[in-house]
Amino acid sequence: MNMSAVECHDLSRRFGEAVAVDALSLAVEAGELFALLGPNGAGKSTAVHMLTTVLPPSSGWARVAGFDVVRQAAAVRESIGLVFQEPALDERLTARENLEIHGVLYGLRGPRLKEAIAQALEWASLAEAARRPVRAFSGGMKRRLELARALMHTPQVLFLDEPTLGLDPQGRRHLWERVATLRGQGLTVFMTTHYLQEAEACDRVGILDQGRLIAEGTPAALKLKVLGKAEGSLEEVFLELTGRRLRDEEARPRDRLLGFARRGGEHTR
Repeated sequence: MNMSAVECHDLSRRFGEAVAVDALSLAVEAGELFALLGPNGAGKSTAVHMLTTVLPPSSGWARVAGFDVVRQAAAVRESIGLVFQEPALDERLTARENLEIHGVLYGLRGPRLKEAIAQALEWASLAEAARRPVRAFSGGMKRRLELARALMHTPQVLFLDEPTLGLDPQGRRHLWERVATLRGQGLTVFMTTHYLQEAEACDRVGILDQGRLIAEGTPAALKLKVLGKAEGSLEEVFLELTGRRLRDEEARPRDRLLGFARRGGEHTR
């Protein structure tokens, strides 16, 4: 029996009286591309933050790469790569310096660190821009650098929280071409996105609304179940299940992201 790469049961997070994620239960198998969809404020980012140890759950449990996100948080962080919805690069530093800091935090030293940096820069097509400060980069260059940085320590699971937000079509295509290559090598990818066309290519999707998982399955199965036909789009499924009312943006406190960056250096040996 294969172990799930990501698994949670009754995972919940409350902020005072407000329930951001309500009894989320799901499993993502190793090598799978899974997308968590939902309107603004549905709880997608909060769910990702719990699965990646940025936020502790209020109740329920979750395991990532076989490790409990609360009791074995350091092991979870060693096993995952994470690209946040908001930029998490130090824009005062160069691309090479950002990669070097990340590598050191994850225990890379000497020749291993040098090789990992060179490979990351080449993979992101940024070798010629390695010594430029990140503040001079375009949005697409920053996204490629963040993705390359998240993969430096060869994680088992890659979390992408709205990874193509703000990218132009060329930037989105470049990013997904890179992700497709990684999936061919067996990497598990757990993503959130507002671009439903991107989710069409996923193995399975889950739809979150008001903190609760209201649907889960392959894109084809969801279309058949919700629309009653194989034709159509995930956007039609999404609107049918969540309605057409405009939603407020989900809060994304930056200190949570900085907290993860600090804890990323807790490298167990």
